[in-house]
Amino acid sequence: MGDKDARIYPKWSGLLCYMKEYPLKQNPYAVVIEFEERIAEWAGSKYAVAVESGTAAIFLSLMYQKKKIDNQIVYIPKHTYPSVPCSIIHAGLMVGWSDDKWEGEYELSPFDIWDSALRFKKGMYHGGFQCVSFHIKKHLPIGRGGMILTDNKDAVDWFRRARFDGRNPVPLMEDSFTMLGWNMYMEPAEAARGIQLFEVLRNNDLPDLKVEDQKYPDLSKFEIYEEE
Repeated sequence: MGDKDARIYPKWSGLLCYMKEYPLKQNPYAVVIEFEERIAEWAGSKYAVAVESGTAAIFLSLMYQKKKIDNQIVYIPKHTYPSVPCSIIHAGLMVGWSDDKWEGEYELSPFDIWDSALRFKKGMYHGGFQCVSFHIKKHLPIGRGGMILTDNKDAVDWFRRARFDGRNPVPLMEDSFTMLGWNMYMEPAEAARGIQLFEVLRNNDLPDLKVEDQKYPDLSKFEIYEEE
């Protein structure tokens, strides 16, 4: 990391000091809620749901939307990251390829789900389900983590249960366990790191990352993603 990077991104040494503001024994995930609220307000969405990765954001969005859209094929650009077609297939859907260029974000059509991994701007929310990545090479380089931006309250309630093993927001011994979910929630330490970075970067005009800089391969050439 160069001198410029060291000035822009806070060191991990300040993380524990920040975490002390949150009574971990009472609610260790209070910092996650605050991170969600800050990003939602900045991005212009009513809600934000923090998850373990951008891939998890896409997968959960697909699982929610596939119950509502009568279509089994999800169209994506040929040049994208392999976790996207993997998520489509793991969600029980099929991959369709398009020649669209990935510029900032693209839709997983026709599901109104947007892979926004290369975009992070104030007021960026425009509807549907926008999936943000906090990978180390992205705008907000927490190292791991992702987020779903949406105005859909019903979807948010479902996402919050789905990311946490299907659990209801009640003590474990009081849960009725009526939903199967996944272990895809964001850890408090990652959220605290995210808030640190966000407060440094929030006033910056961040350009979209370029696909050519990331050098994504043409995934349509690989048989593993084809319909069986």
